[in-house]
Amino acid sequence: MVDVYLFSGFLGSGKTSMMTDVIRQLKEQNIKPAIIMNELGKLNFDSQAVEEDVPLKEMLNGCICCSGSEKTEAQIQTLLAESEFDVLIIETTGAAHPVEALDAVYSPLFADQLNIKGIVTVADSKRWLERDQLSPQVRSLFLEQIRHAHLTLANKSDLLTEEERAKVTFEIQSLNPHAQLLQTTNGRVPLKYLQSLHATARPTNIESAPISHMHLSSRLVTFTEPVEQEVFEEWLRTIPSTIYRMKGYVPIKGMKNPMLFQYAYGLTQWMPEYMQMPPNIVIIGENVNELEVVGTL
Repeated sequence: MVDVYLFSGFLGSGKTSMMTDVIRQLKEQNIKPAIIMNELGKLNFDSQAVEEDVPLKEMLNGCICCSGSEKTEAQIQTLLAESEFDVLIIETTGAAHPVEALDAVYSPLFADQLNIKGIVTVADSKRWLERDQLSPQVRSLFLEQIRHAHLTLANKSDLLTEEERAKVTFEIQSLNPHAQLLQTTNGRVPLKYLQSLHATARPTNIESAPISHMHLSSRLVTFTEPVEQEVFEEWLRTIPSTIYRMKGYVPIKGMKNPMLFQYAYGLTQWMPEYMQMPPNIVIIGENVNELEVVGTL
């Protein structure tokens, strides 16, 4: 399986600096990386930081999440088909919500080929101390990017006093106690911290760490039998609010092919599928391994 890291962080936080240094470290260990870079504009100047021998796909003039998710899936499928690599790094635009971005890259069509290692959020320490000056919408996104991280970098710590660094550390850890926090300069983080992440939920029988310690995670579920649509929707009404997203193909009794299914924050969508797709769904949320799914073993 290919390890996948999603690099999140607000505009100007230092994501690209982190990415170029991580690529350097991967190459030193003879690990082959591939990159997907996302930018809201029509030009992605950051892509110039990626060396020519690294497979690169760009998503320009749009967000990797929401309406751009199908394009992201296509880019990943193309990379998997055309290139050989061990690690996929996805650098999101600073305007992307990490949960939506994770949803966009974890399609049930290739979920069995990807191992989502985690969301690494780069936070500008100076901006954190001045976050009250941001608009409510921007501040909310800034906090969400940190809240859902598996590893947080308090970047540009060299610009702070010792007292300010302690304040940033305490406040960010209070916002997201699940993630390890590192104080960094120029986004430099030892590769071992990334490699120790485990955001993809493992099968229960080989799980090496309590899932409650993993915070946001994902899980691929395969249906063993068709289900009644009403029964499935009744089950959906019982799941906890910490299940944020589901998507995939659900085999429904009386239907020739599994139906395309989407679930987001309590809202569901069903669409008929005219091809025989694998009966899989991906679940994204917290404590996903504890969820019993109707129609599965």
